[in-house]
Amino acid sequence: MRAARRVLGTRALVGVLFFMVAGGPYGLEELYAKAGLGLSIVVLLVTPIVWSLPTALLVGELGSAIPEEGGFYAWVKRAMGPFFGFQEAWLSFAASVFDMAIYPTIFASYLGRFFPIFAEGKWSIAAKAAVLAAATIANLRGSKSVGRASFLMTVALLLPFVVLAVILVTRGPGDAPVEHAPRIGGDLLGGILIAMWNYMGWDNASTVAAEVDDPQRTYPRAVVFAVLLVSMSYVIPTLALYAAHIDVREWDTGAWANLGGGAAGRVLRGAMVVGGMVCGFGMLNALVLSYSRLPVALAEDGYLPAILAKRNDKTDAPAAAIVVSALAWTLGLGVSFDRLVSLDILLYGSSLTLEFAALVVLRIRQPDLPRPYRVPGGLPGAVLLGVAPVILLVIALVKNADGELFGVNALVIGVGVILVGPLLYYATRNRFGTPT
Repeated sequence: MRAARRVLGTRALVGVLFFMVAGGPYGLEELYAKAGLGLSIVVLLVTPIVWSLPTALLVGELGSAIPEEGGFYAWVKRAMGPFFGFQEAWLSFAASVFDMAIYPTIFASYLGRFFPIFAEGKWSIAAKAAVLAAATIANLRGSKSVGRASFLMTVALLLPFVVLAVILVTRGPGDAPVEHAPRIGGDLLGGILIAMWNYMGWDNASTVAAEVDDPQRTYPRAVVFAVLLVSMSYVIPTLALYAAHIDVREWDTGAWANLGGGAAGRVLRGAMVVGGMVCGFGMLNALVLSYSRLPVALAEDGYLPAILAKRNDKTDAPAAAIVVSALAWTLGLGVSFDRLVSLDILLYGSSLTLEFAALVVLRIRQPDLPRPYRVPGGLPGAVLLGVAPVILLVIALVKNADGELFGVNALVIGVGVILVGPLLYYATRNRFGTPT
């Protein structure tokens, strides 16, 4: 198969990473309602240290050392062999079925602020399907186009929040409802789960490593810039809410638009609504870029038909892989937000655990592997890096234990999806050719 063109530079990769992980403060509404603003500030400050930073450092080392198609799939395969590499790809793609339904939900929720008919029911499903189709078409134009658009959308999305934060701090909440003594505590576990989702995905950009220009230099730089940008985009608006004593007890998706209208009128309200739609589309668009490269890597290794690895001569996009992936993602469009987040974190967390294991195993088995960036602390440092994220994943499992999806315990569904992985490996191994 023809090698991918390296077209993503630092600025484009920062934009892609921003949307793969965050997409701005949209999505924090559920955290505020569950935990209160005081506890939310603590959660948003601590979570990136114990959850995001270890993952970002992991990506910095392995992304620059092994800049191959499929990213984390290639890391795990190289460290622990094809069986575990396949499980990594399966868990990540299975998680994407739930993950990719979240962003059309955000888009439809904000579209419903302009046109209420799209807020729920069959028209909401139609809007979700339409935005998934739009992101699919955008990705068929190639990764360079996605990277450029992601950077521009990042700027457009964050500007209204800068304006809102300044207004809240200098002029107060206006007509927005206030809570004179902001709640300090609340549902800590629920808040942590939402924060984990809002801070996860740093490894997603690794799957397009074959399309990153000078990856040994670009990955570490882009990750550092993106971590700072994501953290500030969460913490600064939250501090402004706290300073203005905004009442967030009934917040849900779309509340930012109401606050913008109450604090500054129709113009800012409209900007926040458009920003919510940009958030939903931008995250979906960037993650189509990421997840669609997993079928490409699996096809190159003989687990899937070779046509999924074929790239368009003009755009360099793997068109068949993008379209087939998009069809799979339609399966999750009718699932509720809470259940989507729970299953997403369970499956993503399982794949992330394999990635931290790969970091340690490669340090032992391939100590001489060129590593332009290296996690500090030697082998003990590599081992300790995964401790805090795994603890948070256990917390997520505890939270998952009491949820249901279609009348079945969500944890049972998640474990069932995990157990399908080995069956698929033996069913597809060497079926479509000899692994490369």
